Amino acid sequence: MAFTVIIPARLASTRLPNKPLADIGGKPMVVRVAERAALSGATRIIVATDHESIRAACEAHGVDVCMTRSDHPSGTDRIAEVARALDLAPDEVVVNLQGDEPLIEPSLLAAAAARINADVPMSTCAHPLHDAADAFNPNVVKVVLDKHGRALYFSRATIPWARDAFAVETSALPAGYAPLRHIGLYAYRNDFLQAYPKLDVSPLETIEALEQLRVLWHGYPIAVHVTADAPAPGVDTPQDLERVRTLFKG
Repeated sequence: MAFTVIIPARLASTRLPNKPLADIGGKPMVVRVAERAALSGATRIIVATDHESIRAACEAHGVDVCMTRSDHPSGTDRIAEVARALDLAPDEVVVNLQGDEPLIEPSLLAAAAARINADVPMSTCAHPLHDAADAFNPNVVKVVLDKHGRALYFSRATIPWARDAFAVETSALPAGYAPLRHIGLYAYRNDFLQAYPKLDVSPLETIEALEQLRVLWHGYPIAVHVTADAPAPGVDTPQDLERVRTLFKG
């Protein structure tokens, strides 16, 4: 399936200032992310930014870039602006890849894009959890699926709740129970991408602080590609950056 990858990148980061421009093996992080995206089979990769220094860094390394407004409330709004600027057809698929994922598995992008069709306007990814600490960590978002592999609900809570097993202990996960962890990678059909930012905020997303619940609340399906293994983590802190730099040195 043909798809376009759009990488929103902003300099605003409290934990790691100027994160998209952080050097990783001689190239800015956002360029490394674009290079990973290029391995996915995407027809086009473009960085969406509101900052001149990011534009200059991308152009210096041959990465397509599109300048956007600076007042977007979310990355979704930013990539929707770029999709309009590119004049993408309503049924074209757009993958939203965060600019702090220099180790992203390219096949995940293609897998998410492949789940989009005439009936499913949005998709994402997940993987099984095997550690109780992750299952009970509210910072680890879980998702439950229907028989068609579409999301029923996303939550910071431990879902589904293993009633009988957890009544005995919660220090370990029972045999055969592996809740799914949501991976924050999204694909959209372009017509839905344009409509998504205009949807009213839902009570569920306000409670859970999970924007994707807006989609389910309004009745739109989200397909979920389940991969066996956890993807490499993104870069949020200086410690994360040093870990990634070490990998590129190796």
